[in-house]
Amino acid sequence: MCGITGYIELDGSPACLRELKKMTDSISHRGPDSEGHWLRNNVGIGHRRLSVIDLTTAADQPMYSSDQRFILTYNGEIYNFQELREELEAKGFQFQTQSDTEVVLNSLICWGSDALIKFNGMFALAFWDSQKHKLLLARDRYGIKPLYFSIYDNRFFFGSEQKAITINSNFRAKLNKAALLEYFTFQNIFTQRTLIENINLLKAGHYLLLDTKNATWDTEVYWDYKFNEPSKARNENECLEELDRLFVQAVKRQLVADTELGAYLSGGIDSGCISSIASEEIPNLKSFTVGFDLSSASGLELAFDERQKAEAISGLLKTEHYEMVLKAGDMERCLADLAWHLEEPRVGQSYPNYYAAKLASKFVKVVLSGSGGDELFGGYSWRYYSAAKSQDFESFIDEYYLYWQRLIPNSVIKKAFAPIWNDVKDVHTRDIFRDVFLSHENELSRPEDYINHSLYFEAKTFLHGLFIVEDKLSMAHGLESRVPFMDNDLVEFAMNCPVRFKLKNLQNSYRINENEIGHKPNKFYQKTSDGKQILREMTKKYISPDVALGEKQGFSSPDASWFKGESIDYVRNTLFDKDAKIYEILDKATIQMLLNQHLNGNQNRRLLIWSLLNIEHVIADLI
Repeated sequence: MCGITGYIELDGSPACLRELKKMTDSISHRGPDSEGHWLRNNVGIGHRRLSVIDLTTAADQPMYSSDQRFILTYNGEIYNFQELREELEAKGFQFQTQSDTEVVLNSLICWGSDALIKFNGMFALAFWDSQKHKLLLARDRYGIKPLYFSIYDNRFFFGSEQKAITINSNFRAKLNKAALLEYFTFQNIFTQRTLIENINLLKAGHYLLLDTKNATWDTEVYWDYKFNEPSKARNENECLEELDRLFVQAVKRQLVADTELGAYLSGGIDSGCISSIASEEIPNLKSFTVGFDLSSASGLELAFDERQKAEAISGLLKTEHYEMVLKAGDMERCLADLAWHLEEPRVGQSYPNYYAAKLASKFVKVVLSGSGGDELFGGYSWRYYSAAKSQDFESFIDEYYLYWQRLIPNSVIKKAFAPIWNDVKDVHTRDIFRDVFLSHENELSRPEDYINHSLYFEAKTFLHGLFIVEDKLSMAHGLESRVPFMDNDLVEFAMNCPVRFKLKNLQNSYRINENEIGHKPNKFYQKTSDGKQILREMTKKYISPDVALGEKQGFSSPDASWFKGESIDYVRNTLFDKDAKIYEILDKATIQMLLNQHLNGNQNRRLLIWSLLNIEHVIADLI
C-alpha cells in the first residue's frame, strides 16, 4: 500500500525533480517508509512506500526493467502474485525480489493491458514504456484504490490523491460546480468528475492509455460487474458449501504480509466472520472497534454502539481486542484534518472511519475490513424491495432515483443552487443516474432482474464511494486496509448467486426514507428480518447464531441527536455564520430552512449537516 504520482511535459520540456518531489511529499502519509523518483527527459514518476511485502530496499519503487525501458509505480496488493510469478518464470522471466511489485511489472511487460484481468487484488498503477512513449494508468476492478489524472497547462498529471496534482506550481484549482450538484443530489459523484475542475477520477475497472507522441489519450473498460439470475436452478446447500470454500480462501489469500496484520471487529457478521477465519491463522489476532458515548442519544440510536457485541465476538475468537469511544465533540476535533485527507466527501458520515483507522494504526500496518458484504449479498434489503415492484425500466429509474436523492430534496434543488443555477442548469442528475445502468444490459422481466439491477448500481456507486473513503482515511494514518469480500472468485460467485438465497421476502415492500426520524434499520426490522440470507447461514459456523441472525447495523454515529444537542453550537457557528463560504454557492435561506427541520426535530438531516460541514472546509480554497 503506497502512494503514486507523476507527470509528463507534453511539449517535450524536461521534467523537474523539484516539482516531482513536491508531488510525492504531498502524499507522504500514504508511504512513510521510503520515497523514490525516476526522471528521464519529459517524464517524472514518483512513489511513496508503505512496506508490507518484501521489506527490503530491493522492492522500492519506482521499479524498472533491467534495460530501463519499462517503469512502474504501483499502489496496492496483488494476492495471487505467487501464482503469476510461477507463470512468468515458466516464460523465462527472472526475479530479483520477493515482492508483488516485480510480478506486476513483469506481467505488464509480458501481457500488456491484458495483465489487468489476471490480477486478484487492489491496485492503482502507472506503467511507462519509454520506447513507445506511452503511459498506462489502471485501477482495480472494484475501485478499492483511487487514481486521479489531469491535463492542464500542456502537462499530464496523475496521483493517488488530488493534492499530488494541485500542489504543482502552475495548477489553479477551481470548484467544479457540476460535480457539486451531483454530490448534493446523491451524496456521491457517479461520473468521473471531482470537485476540482480539470481533475478526473479514473473509473474502476478501467485503464487509460496516453500516447505522448501524438498527445492523445483514451480510456477503456477491462472489467465490470454482471449480476445475473442463473438460468439453471441451483441447490442451496451446494451454494452454501461453495460460498464457505470461497470465503475461507479469500480471507486466507489476504493474510499474506511481512508485517503484522489485524482486523476491524464490529458486532456484525461480515467483520466477525473475517476475524474468525483470520484468528485461526494468526494467534492473538489484534481486533479493533469504535463505539459511541450514547449518554445524550435518543432511545432509537442506542443500537449505534456495538462495543458489547464486538467484545462478545472477541471473547469467542480470543482476539487481542482494542476499542475507542467517540463523543459528540470528536467530529469537530478531527474535521479539518479529515477533510484535507478525504479531499471531497463521499457516502455517509466518515469520521468514525477516521478514528477506527487511527486506532488500528497504533498497533498494525495492515487491517482487514468487512466492506463489500452488504452490496454483494443484499444487506440493505429495504433498498431493493421497491425495485422488485417495478413494471419497466423507466419506472424503476424514477423510483430508485428518488430514493437516492439523499441530501437536498428534488423539490428545492433549484432554489438551493440559485446562486450558481445558470452554471449547473444543464446538469441533469436523473440522466447521470440512469447512465450508471447502461453497461448492465439485463432483460428486466422478473423481480429478481430488477434486484440484480439494484445490486449492480450499489456496487458501482455506493460501494465505490465507501472504498474511496476507506482508502483515504486509512492511508491518512499509514494503514493498509484490505477487503476480503472483493476477492475475484468470491465476487464472481456473489454475482451469480440466486436472489432468493440473498433475500427471502421479495413480495414485501417497505420503503425507508433516508431523512425520516429514527434508526432506519431498527424500523425496517420491525417489519421483516431479511438480507444476506446465505451469508448469515454460513456465518453460523464461525460465530454465534445470535450474531449470524442479528439485525443489519451500519457503521454510523448517533449524530441525529448530537447535531441537535452537544454539537449544536458547532453546527450553528459554522452553518448559520453569515460569512460561511458555502453560501457563495448555495442559497442561505433554503439551506437554513432544511437545517431547521433537523434542529426542530421534524426531519433527520444528519447526512446533509455532515456534508455541509465537510464541504465548508473543502471549498475554502476553491471559490
